[in-house]
Amino acid sequence: MTDTSLPTPRITDRLRAHVGELLRLAAPVIVSRAGLVVMMAVDTAIVGRYSAQELAYYGLAHLPSNLMITTGVGLLMGVVATTAHALGAGDERECGRVWRRSIPYALLLSVLFALGSLAGGPFFRLTGQSPDLVEGGAAVLAVLGLGAPGMMLYVATGFFLEGLKRPLPGMVVMIVGNLVNALLAWALVWGHLGFPALGAVGSAWATTAVRWVMGLGLALYAWRMSDHERWGVRAPVGAWWRDSHRQRHLGYAAGLSLAVESGAFATLGLFAGMISPLALGAYTVGLNLTALPFMAAVGLGSATAVRVGVAYGRRDRLDMALAGWTGLGVTSLILAFVGILYVTVPEQLAAIYSADPTLVERVAPLIAFTAWVLVADGGQTVMANALRGRGDAWVPTALHFISYAVVMIPVSALLAFGWGHGERGLFEGILIASVVSVTILSLRFALLSRR
Repeated sequence: MTDTSLPTPRITDRLRAHVGELLRLAAPVIVSRAGLVVMMAVDTAIVGRYSAQELAYYGLAHLPSNLMITTGVGLLMGVVATTAHALGAGDERECGRVWRRSIPYALLLSVLFALGSLAGGPFFRLTGQSPDLVEGGAAVLAVLGLGAPGMMLYVATGFFLEGLKRPLPGMVVMIVGNLVNALLAWALVWGHLGFPALGAVGSAWATTAVRWVMGLGLALYAWRMSDHERWGVRAPVGAWWRDSHRQRHLGYAAGLSLAVESGAFATLGLFAGMISPLALGAYTVGLNLTALPFMAAVGLGSATAVRVGVAYGRRDRLDMALAGWTGLGVTSLILAFVGILYVTVPEQLAAIYSADPTLVERVAPLIAFTAWVLVADGGQTVMANALRGRGDAWVPTALHFISYAVVMIPVSALLAFGWGHGERGLFEGILIASVVSVTILSLRFALLSRR
């Protein structure tokens, strides 16, 4: 057991080291995670300026697509945790075996997601969308499903490298992918460079092509690392399903947790579509601008999980606590500054996504309101990651279910439909659920930090 009665300078030194290491690890991860949302933001802006109706198709298709991809990210989250645990315990060659076991699992998940993406039409009809939205959204979703294998390969490999404290390659691949995606989306949506104008479907083809390039590129980097022998990257793994039980177990909890959260947000998007196509477009833009800074929280949360996981591998209780609270404090500070920006220039931000004055008028108030959402929503993801880094898998999942399924969905429906707040009511529900979530997750971490 670590002695917690350390003199103040020693604790201060540890805290300073945690902040420095957190930012060093998080910066490339933030770029990598933010790159996923930047890719969507660029596509949203390109499609939105092409046509408000096409933006509605795009937004509707991404509701189930993001649910599947986010669930896959959660199911693979055990890769970063078990890699960090092996690194902290000094078992370097096990790190590579963790990655090798994750690849067939990632591809299995992606095939299921691709098949699920073919059922967009019946799903959208069941949720009460208009016939035009059903047809347009289903076409976009089917194309997005083809890129699922590339995306899952990128995620699994990126998590492995982050567990090794090497997040930089994932960042570089993401930056290149964003540049290529912007060019392809511009060409395929608007019909430049000799391509036909495909609208929202064109953006889906661009995203799918780029996801394959990113996944294969990062996996090739990991395979060819100069010190691959040290990490056991090419070592035989035996029965991958049986031997990956621990990392899959951690992933089950994270996957279910993210599925609940993402599914709740997708449900709110379906509510927006039930209000009107314009409301769905406004919700899509507002949620995109919420998700962009949220990726900073995801990156900081991932770095926090690594820091907590390494301390957990050493059985250093004080360092585990410092790592978790440092992650929450730094994240809250960064997102508070972003919130100030959103309150200050909401109309200018809305104008980036659409030239339609009616849509801009509905989006701007949502952007200003999301300033209140950012800190609470970012804080809850950091604390959930801190708990998982410590090996606490299922309790955060249960707490997420309470916050987003039990609280957010009914409260948002009441505010949007019962009280007539429209799409703003959906974001009011998000704020309430996020405050509930960060509060109970922080209490859980505080309780475990005392043990």
